[in-house]
Amino acid sequence: MSAADTTTPAKVPPPRQAPPPPPPVAKNPRRARTPGGAATPWLLLAPCLLILALVLGYPLVRLVTLSFQKFGQSQLWGFLPAQWVGFDNFTGVLGDGEFWQVVLRTIVFAGGSVVFTMVLGMLIALLLQRVSGWMKTLVNIVLVASWGMPIIVATTVFKWLFDADYGILNALLSKLPGVDLIGHNWFASGPQGLAVIMLLVVWGAVPFVVITLCAGLTQVPAELEEAARLDGAGSWGVFRYVTLPILKPIIVMLTTLSVIWDMGVFPQVFVMRNGHPEQEFQLLTTYSYDRAFVVNDYAQGSAIALITVVLLLGVVAVYMRQMLKIGEVE
Repeated sequence: MSAADTTTPAKVPPPRQAPPPPPPVAKNPRRARTPGGAATPWLLLAPCLLILALVLGYPLVRLVTLSFQKFGQSQLWGFLPAQWVGFDNFTGVLGDGEFWQVVLRTIVFAGGSVVFTMVLGMLIALLLQRVSGWMKTLVNIVLVASWGMPIIVATTVFKWLFDADYGILNALLSKLPGVDLIGHNWFASGPQGLAVIMLLVVWGAVPFVVITLCAGLTQVPAELEEAARLDGAGSWGVFRYVTLPILKPIIVMLTTLSVIWDMGVFPQVFVMRNGHPEQEFQLLTTYSYDRAFVVNDYAQGSAIALITVVLLLGVVAVYMRQMLKIGEVE
């Protein structure tokens, strides 16, 4: 037997098989829809849209119609038919100097309320990040309680606080050296009275801002703040270059909502002035109400209300744009 015969033949490895192709993947799984899936959201929204159309749609259509008509008490009681007057109501309103004073007063009032609300809300939110747990809980309970208080109740409380004869604020301030406010009437002048009403509006709006900003502050990475401190940034630098950019979408949203709410302030002024706001206390909402239900010129009151709606549409556009940007980021 030769050596060649005793040698074990080498085993040839089997040929490798190509791996099976991966299953086809949809280009965008989120866009895969079942039959009829496109109509499902609209069916779910239909009840809400129907309620909005009934509650807001009809009054808005009626408001636009009245603003182009001559409509007073005679038309209200059916003695005379409503007459179409085109843009005469808008011409009369826009040509009235008192209207522009009211517009300027409303802008100043709303702007001041928004600034104080946002600044105070931010300060309280930052403070709550540095207090103990039980103190934070206590402050949150107080904020929610004040936020849940009805506007009429809060307005009545503030009215008693600033009362000229029995108000506790005058008594407390008079205890300061050189201060004598016993019997002082805060509503003797428009600026002082509107400052009191502005304080009431800020007091009612701060809780929502604080709670929202506190939620936003929890999303600020602690690593970024620590890195900024290691780079030599102080408290203001960390807030300006780290915290503020992250909170910018929330701040813009809160500011826009505050402008919308503060431009529409009505019950605070109406109740504080016993249902008859003087000329120097008139805002766009109360001015429209007086024109419609005190002067009984419902058409001109509707025109003022419609102009107010148009002014707010720009603010609403900013709000919607910010909401869409936040949705794109998410």
